[in-house]
Order: sequence, then C-alpha cells, then structure tokens
Amino acid sequence: MSDSLPPVYARLTIDTDALADNWRRCGQQRPKAECAAVVKADGYGLGIDNVVPALTRAGCRTFFVAQIDEGIRVRKLAPHAAIYVLSGLAPGHGDRFAANALRPALGSLEELREWSAFVAATGWQGGAALHVDTGMSRLGLRVDEAQTLAAEGELFRPSLLMSHLACADTPEHPLNARQFEAFAGVRSLYPDVPASLCNSYGTFLPADIGYDLLRPGVALYGSNPQPGRPNPMRPVITLAAQVLQVREVLPGEYVGYGATWTSRRPARIAMVAIGYADGYLRSGSSSDDFDTAVAVVAGKYCLIAGRISMDMTAIDVTDLPSGTVKRGDWVELIGPHLPVDEVARRAGTIGYEILTSLGTRYDRHLAV
Repeated sequence: MSDSLPPVYARLTIDTDALADNWRRCGQQRPKAECAAVVKADGYGLGIDNVVPALTRAGCRTFFVAQIDEGIRVRKLAPHAAIYVLSGLAPGHGDRFAANALRPALGSLEELREWSAFVAATGWQGGAALHVDTGMSRLGLRVDEAQTLAAEGELFRPSLLMSHLACADTPEHPLNARQFEAFAGVRSLYPDVPASLCNSYGTFLPADIGYDLLRPGVALYGSNPQPGRPNPMRPVITLAAQVLQVREVLPGEYVGYGATWTSRRPARIAMVAIGYADGYLRSGSSSDDFDTAVAVVAGKYCLIAGRISMDMTAIDVTDLPSGTVKRGDWVELIGPHLPVDEVARRAGTIGYEILTSLGTRYDRHLAV
C-alpha cells in the first residue's frame, strides 16, 4: 500500500494579494465612499474562508452575502464587520440575524413589518438596509412605497439605503439614467441614511453616483468592470488540469460524445482531467462547425476538441512539436493567458457563471 498523497488532477490557485489589490482599485474610483465587498456564492466560487480574511486584512469592513448561512460564515471570520444579507429577512428568522449580528436588506412591506415587530419585542438595534427597486423589478420596495413610508414616518431607521443597477455593464443604456434619478429622489427622503447604488460596473461608470458605500463583487475576482476597455483588475485565479494521455487520432475519426468533432488530419489529442463536474462548462465544447474554446498548452493556444464531458476534456495539440506534451503535464484553462471573461465569452456565458461554477474536486491553494 502506498503512503504517498492522493494524485492531483486539477488545481485552482487563488491569488489573494491580487484580490486585495482589486478591492483597493475599486475604492480608488470613488475615494469619498467606503468600499465594501460582495462575497456571496462562497466568495464567487473562491471560498469565503479564502477571500474574507484577505479582504479584512486589506481594510474591508462591510460585506454583502446572499443568504443568512453565508453571513454566519463571514461573521466567524470578520467579527467586527457589518454584514448585509441581500435576500432579506426570511420569515421567522429575526433571532438568527440578531444572534449573528447580521443585517437584512429589507425589500417589502411584509419584511419591514416583521422586522419592526422583532425590534420592538427584543430591543435589537443591529441595523438593517432598506432596499428600493429603482427599475430592475427584482427585490426591493417600489419607489412609491418608499415615498409613502417616508411620508408616514419610518417603521425603523435603516442603517443603509440601497438599490441595484440593472444595466451598469452597458453605460449608454437609458435605464441607468432613470435609475440614477429614481434613487436620487428616494435618497432625498432619507438624507441622513448612508446610501449605496454602485456594484462593480457602477463603481467604474463615469457618472457621479458613488454615494456613501460601494459594493463591488465580480470585479474583485478579476472580471472586467469596463466591458470593451482594458481590464483594470488583476487576475485572481489560475485553473489548470493534468494531461492523462496524449493519443493519436487518424483522419476521419471522431473525438468525444456525440461524434461532433471529426479529425481532418492525423492529430494528437491531449486528454485532460477536467470536465463539467468541475465547473468547466459543457457550453465550451466544440464541434466540426464551432471551435472557439481554447486552452494554453506549453505556452500555446490550442483548441478544445469535441464535447467537454463530466470528467475529461480533449485538446488538439497537433500543431505543437511532437513530444512537447506528455502525460502528467499541466494545461491552463483559466489564468494569466486566458482571463475569466475570455473563457466565458468563448463558452457563450459571463464571468459570473464561470467563477461561481468552480467545482469542489480541485486541489485549491493560495498563491505564494
């Protein structure tokens, strides 16, 4: 029986120094505002346990999560931070918020009533956000509801007034201006409450809409908050997989499920140990008619060959000199040569999905 460590087939390297630098870069965009950090979806797939300590060391004092269990995890790592839960107040869970000093983002009159009753009954003064929908039609009070609430006297004094931009990644979209105007109107009714509107893309918009608290998310993890322009963010992750086998494929032979990719020449195919079970999305597959996805092998871009399967992906390495690629070598799927947004574009999706799909089978470690 071998005493050696189990083999590593795929590894995810997380650069927390780059993460911290990206947080600072976001804050520099609007230096009069506090810069928070969105760490929902397990820190956008990188692990709350990895990202929260790094951001806390960098100076972050406010975090946003999607669900209360995420907030509890963050609280254990950041005992003095303000932590907002974007999904709001789950019915009957006020005591869990209080026990963990979490702040719900209240987005309906029902939530407001329940929270106010909880505060009145317990004397809890831990704070909560008032979430107003200014045009996204997702969560949040309607603008007229927020206006009525202010006119009639608040049920409570929120610790934050917030809304969410629907089209900040498209600066010229007319909805942006409408949302700016709507939020400014609501803000005027709550002049003494800190306000937050800017997500990653909003933080980098030219309009003067910074308010008091920025809440960047995907930009922290390396995604470009300025589509169509050079990315000011540093890459945070490198995803690599090991070559299991290099095999010869004859002209006319197929590769992968469905026989969608046909070799047009004598080819060499490197099979690597990664697939959609690892979050390497099946939408990045190729066929005889569509071959856009790539990997970096021995410093060169090589096309994906055929369908990405659950545990394996085929890469056409024919154009590399014979013997360049061998069993046990590593190939880059995301990283310095293949930014997460580029991988997403080639797979017909967005960087958010790539990041939050990162699987659990990787050997995860922090860059040194």
